Amino acid sequence: MKQLPLPEWKDDACWRRIGVAGDRSCPELARHVHCRNCPVYAGAAQRNLQRPVDAAYREAWARELARPEPPPARTDAAAMVFRVGREWLAVQMALAAEVAPLAPVHRLPHRSRGALLGIVNVGGRLLPAVSLARLMDVDTDGAPPPSGRHAFTRLLVLALGGHRFALPVDEVHGVLRYAQDGVRPPAANVDHAPPPLVAGIVADDAIEAALLDTARLGAQLEALLR
Repeated sequence: MKQLPLPEWKDDACWRRIGVAGDRSCPELARHVHCRNCPVYAGAAQRNLQRPVDAAYREAWARELARPEPPPARTDAAAMVFRVGREWLAVQMALAAEVAPLAPVHRLPHRSRGALLGIVNVGGRLLPAVSLARLMDVDTDGAPPPSGRHAFTRLLVLALGGHRFALPVDEVHGVLRYAQDGVRPPAANVDHAPPPLVAGIVADDAIEAALLDTARLGAQLEALLR
């Protein structure tokens, strides 16, 4: 909603001159500690709430409140969004079987260099652990920690082709709902084309992520088990 201006303040705002927002010279501060505990401040608040407003102000708000709400964005699909290194990625919700705590990965003989990291215990079940960073050639070195939020490494368990795969991810954002006809084509970087596993870009008001192609991802993961 558009922010409309408030009528001009008429009170002598002593808290701004000699109170906590001023030079703190008010003798009542020793007793009240803060201006919000002072009856002068409380009285000014009451007068502010009860002050008369002019006709132009009422008309402006009447017009604003009469505006129809925009229709909600149509969504017919959902994806699980997560982060690997610096990259925000997403998979169809039908593939996301579970999000589990990180667990030790046990290496397999002669399989330590590729995307197949080994096997990991998820809820008492041994699953192949796959590095999506290696599979997609995502650079995870020097990725800065997120600012303003806590991020926890997780195992994202995907169900594909009758198998389950545990993918270590740096952060799980959650579910993103989107319209299938609104998926944007992946943009090429300056030096190379988009990764072959990326089907498009999905976004909402909070985040933008690369949606992975289900068929190609499944084929790549199945190939690791051979």
